[in-house]
Amino acid sequence: MIIDCATYVDGKRVDVDTSCTPTSDMFPFSMGESDVDEDDSSPGWDAPDGFVWLGLRMPDVTELGEWCDVLDLDAVDPAAILTPHARPVLTVNGTTVQLVLRTIKYDDREEVASLGEMTLLVRPHSIVTIRHGPTSPLGELREALERDPRRLREGATAVMVAVIGKVIDDYGPALDGFETDAVEVEGEVFSDHSRQPVRRLYQLKRELRRMFVALDALQDPLDRLMRVFEDHLSREVLADLHENADQLRRAAARARSLSDLLDSALTASHTQIGVQQNDDMRKISAWVAMAAVPTLIAGIYGMNFDTMPELRSPIGYPMVLIGMAIIVALLYRRFKRSGWL
Repeated sequence: MIIDCATYVDGKRVDVDTSCTPTSDMFPFSMGESDVDEDDSSPGWDAPDGFVWLGLRMPDVTELGEWCDVLDLDAVDPAAILTPHARPVLTVNGTTVQLVLRTIKYDDREEVASLGEMTLLVRPHSIVTIRHGPTSPLGELREALERDPRRLREGATAVMVAVIGKVIDDYGPALDGFETDAVEVEGEVFSDHSRQPVRRLYQLKRELRRMFVALDALQDPLDRLMRVFEDHLSREVLADLHENADQLRRAAARARSLSDLLDSALTASHTQIGVQQNDDMRKISAWVAMAAVPTLIAGIYGMNFDTMPELRSPIGYPMVLIGMAIIVALLYRRFKRSGWL
């Protein structure tokens, strides 16, 4: 499904008619290789004529294959592109860059992190963004870039860096929601409730682990991308790419901090459970000890010996009951003072 498609010439948007079968005639410039100086063996990334930005959402192999042919993405396998990826991936083949980003959306009510994919196919004259699952919407980003023609004149690589920044920015709200739940469950651990939230702690720990893999695994592809484009980006765009990498490292550090918080809360919860079990065992032992006194006395008098003390006295039965009550009361007082009850 096509979300949006436009060409950008001199930083200005020119709409593309996507209602018909895509052809190279739809664009006001060639999709071939950009010019490279004879003395420069590195691939060129300047797009002086302009570039195409195609946004797709969950396309099929046929649709993606048609656009790959039109945009001269011969090095791209549409079937491989649409195969789900477990972690971020960067592939550079000449002037064709494939970057797979993992997107994160956190459901605060269900306390579940949903992971999606944002795939970028970048060439000097085109960039294709392919969204799968709960991904970062790019409509507002496209509008913001269109209000800044100077940035769009930098070409498709400027859009690529902006999309990477958008995806990393959206990690923040996911971590915010998770942090709220982590602090809340930590409070439950030290609350007066006797029941510990162990199940919730393990669930949050599992979801955070999934989020952390998406965050941490992106750092190596992003570092490689900076090395690849170090000599091909303007100073401003390269600075934005470095800022994206720094922001990613901060997000990963924040995820590690939240993981440590959950580990501490989980350890404290197990400690609290152990303390509660000890308290319960002491209470049970105290009540058993108090119940043993009347049980022992009643058992002895129930043996039907003729020479039992006070057996034939009129006040013998009340005296035995009073004696049992006094002993139990003294035990209760003792256990209460010692903290067993």
